[in-house]
Amino acid sequence: MTSAQTKNSVKPSLTVIRLFIATAVAALFSLGATAASAQDDSAALPKVRVETSEGALEITLRPDVAPETVENFLTYVDAGFYEGTIFHRVIPGFMIQGGGFNRNLQRQTTGEPITNEASPTLKNLRGTIAMARTNDPHSATSQFFINLVDNHFLNAGVRGPGYAVFGRVTDGMGVADTIAGKPTGFRNGMADVPVEPIIIQRISRLDQDAE
Repeated sequence: MTSAQTKNSVKPSLTVIRLFIATAVAALFSLGATAASAQDDSAALPKVRVETSEGALEITLRPDVAPETVENFLTYVDAGFYEGTIFHRVIPGFMIQGGGFNRNLQRQTTGEPITNEASPTLKNLRGTIAMARTNDPHSATSQFFINLVDNHFLNAGVRGPGYAVFGRVTDGMGVADTIAGKPTGFRNGMADVPVEPIIIQRISRLDQDAE
């Protein structure tokens, strides 16, 4: 190699190195900001505590996907509607349903039905909470269910409009599994009713409890 060739060899200049470092640092800051933003979004989602005779669950709600459904649910929560209601339909390997009857299986008076917000974005997977309804897609009021397994056939578009998921159990899923293991029977014309009533003692917003 000649002296001229040596002088013309490609070497990263100090400017290029500095530019590379600056770009890398900027990328790291960008990733950090994105992660922080995701954490902030998660922290901003409302959470509720469901206290039952079998233990407590924590549920994170998703108003970003199902705003009317979450607003409806929290209206019942804030009114104390769920206190003393029961999980009246319990099917292992499927779901547990509650929020509509008292321990004597008397149906509670509810507000008007809401629009079905079932969405492909939120699927009926294990641990999610969704609205119970009749064959009318837009008939949900206060009753909800917690999926014990991935119930894909309940998703929007699989067998019709689907069932609206509006949150997920983020702590205490073992309580739901315990409830699912309780003996059930036939009572007051209803099947899959727990032999011993499983009471919803209280549902409250976690931010309110913190205050």
